[in-house]
Amino acid sequence: MPILAGQTVTAGQLTRLRPTPYEVTASSNLALTTTETDVPGASITLNTTAANAVFVANGTFAFDITSANTNYAEGILHVDGAQASGNARWSGEVNTDFGPAAQQWFGTLTAAGSHTLKLRGSMSSGTGIQLLGAFTRLIVVVYEVP
Repeated sequence: MPILAGQTVTAGQLTRLRPTPYEVTASSNLALTTTETDVPGASITLNTTAANAVFVANGTFAFDITSANTNYAEGILHVDGAQASGNARWSGEVNTDFGPAAQQWFGTLTAAGSHTLKLRGSMSSGTGIQLLGAFTRLIVVVYEVP
């Protein structure tokens, strides 16, 4: 709904125009496997007041090799139980390798109400990579329309 010249703008309309940021840091490490798993504590539940709110999410994942391998690790975002398009990937080779991977997501929350955005992790094969919780973060900014 556009705001028209001469229109009286309500407090609710102004509130929805303000971008709303959310941030969370993972609460503990996660040993990765080939099974996609929730990152502990890296979940944001938010409420929108209008349909078709837009979100921008930034996920930063910190991966650490615990045993030498050439597999890759993945950082994934789920929105309301569905995987968002795109993921962060990282690969190392020796026990001392450590590194971040980041990914950005953009999408629409089609219905008003409660929504959950959460980070998940997995690796391509075997074991030997962990995700370091203290350095893994999800930041989401939601933009609603009046």
